[in-house]
Amino acid sequence: MPEVWFTIRWPDGDEERCYSPSSVICDHLHPGQTYGLTEFRARARSALQAASDRVEQKYGYPCSRARGQLALLEQRASRYEGDDDPRVTCLTMKI
Repeated sequence: MPEVWFTIRWPDGDEERCYSPSSVICDHLHPGQTYGLTEFRARARSALQAASDRVEQKYGYPCSRARGQLALLEQRASRYEGDDDPRVTCLTMKI
């Protein structure tokens, strides 16, 4: 289960380096792709939950780091909810 660091660009241009404990994130987000905020949140939620579930299957407990990353993404995403067509871009994936 290789961990993955991925970089995203928020609608305001800020870039953020993020963590996934599993490469399953690569099935949900793709470098160079831009997503509407709602779609990005759904993909991140699905991917990081799946990653945490994989950790739980292997070690017997969910990944608090994946859950923490998701909480940070959700918090940041909520800042842009009122914006007109906010977009998030996945810039890189490093395994």
